[in-house]
Amino acid sequence: MRSNVNLWWILAIFFGVVATAYTVWNILENGHPEWVGSVAMYFTMLMGIMIGFYLSRVHKSQGGELPEDTLTADIDDGDPEMGEFSPWSWWPLVLAFSAAIFLIGLAVGQFLLPIGVAIFLVAIVGWVYEYYRGYFAR
Repeated sequence: MRSNVNLWWILAIFFGVVATAYTVWNILENGHPEWVGSVAMYFTMLMGIMIGFYLSRVHKSQGGELPEDTLTADIDDGDPEMGEFSPWSWWPLVLAFSAAIFLIGLAVGQFLLPIGVAIFLVAIVGWVYEYYRGYFAR
């Protein structure tokens, strides 16, 4: 966690320096700043500051080092229970296919939008209820 905090503070400082150099360079070159790039880079610096501050507060409130930060930790020390996932499930693939059809419909022709939505509804219902039917029913 400490390395993440340091990384975000370093990125914030980097983007602050780059944004200042970009703004000064544009003022010297054109006589006025280029607002879109300057504001975007300063907002990127502010994002780094916000994330760095948040992570530093979380690190301080934990009261200790995470297992990922200590060199003597085993792999199982930082292994939380994340839920139950089906490695054999095909429904996420169908769900991604429906999103692809929908986005192709946005780009190419709107007749594909209802087809993508219909496949999405079938895929999401199938994924949610895959443990209620068939071989893996509970």
